[in-house]
Amino acid sequence: MTDTRSGFVTFVGRPNVGKSTLTNALVGEKVAITSEKPQTTRRAIRGIVNRPGGQLVVVDTPGIHRPRTLLGQRLNDLVEQVLGDVDVIAFCAPATEKVGPGDRRIAESLSGYPRAKKVALVTKTDAATRDQITERLVEVDSLREDWAAVIPLSADTNDQLDVLSDELLALMPEGPALYADDVVTDETLEDRIAEIIREAALHGVRDELPHSIAVTVDDVAKREDSDLTDVYANIVVERDSQKAIIIGKKGSRLADVGARSRQGIEPLVGGRVYLSLHVRVAKEWQRDPKQLGRLGF
Repeated sequence: MTDTRSGFVTFVGRPNVGKSTLTNALVGEKVAITSEKPQTTRRAIRGIVNRPGGQLVVVDTPGIHRPRTLLGQRLNDLVEQVLGDVDVIAFCAPATEKVGPGDRRIAESLSGYPRAKKVALVTKTDAATRDQITERLVEVDSLREDWAAVIPLSADTNDQLDVLSDELLALMPEGPALYADDVVTDETLEDRIAEIIREAALHGVRDELPHSIAVTVDDVAKREDSDLTDVYANIVVERDSQKAIIIGKKGSRLADVGARSRQGIEPLVGGRVYLSLHVRVAKEWQRDPKQLGRLGF
């Protein structure tokens, strides 16, 4: 019987450095939503990676940023909590951009979590030149003296992902798997459906909307004598003007959101989906503790 290892890893970095894409690539299935809009991850989503030598539990956190609302503050608090609990923290910086003050601040802040081992990743290597990658590796390497490894990789082309998995697993404590080997996430079905709808609603909207969108799922029920699953959900925004943007001219945008959402939900429930979407306005919900609680923050 070989010794197996298992433990928790989280990716940190500025918003939009590719943390969610990396989580999904490692898990081999979509568990975290991705968007070209920064700060789209709202919860600590766990993705489970099974390897011959053990199991990695990837906790996908919101990007660390300077909070401007109560929601922003709660997201930062969530990151703090996660970082205090994981075995390995992997700091991400994209190969395509020079290391800046934001990266330095985050790399320095990792000293506040002495229990976790630290790894540095240079992401998005598929979009960078060889010189850029070399330059970035040098910059990232010099951010801390205690990196257990510095790895260049691309989640989009899967380049070096096996190297990353093996390296992370070697840093984990010895112990049995934490989840059954057919589980890819501990998110509930409702949570995953809500995230898929939110990703669809974020697609192609102007920049002022991303953080104003929340999604709640009222019901997911299989129909008797049919392969249809009924899903009833609400898209919650902060202002009437945003509601109009989501619905679009004669409901065209909402129809597109519905179509995109169904594509993501059908593989999850294993059949066709009837999706009922309502757009609701909850004034300034990002700043209101009561509303945040109702929406699950």
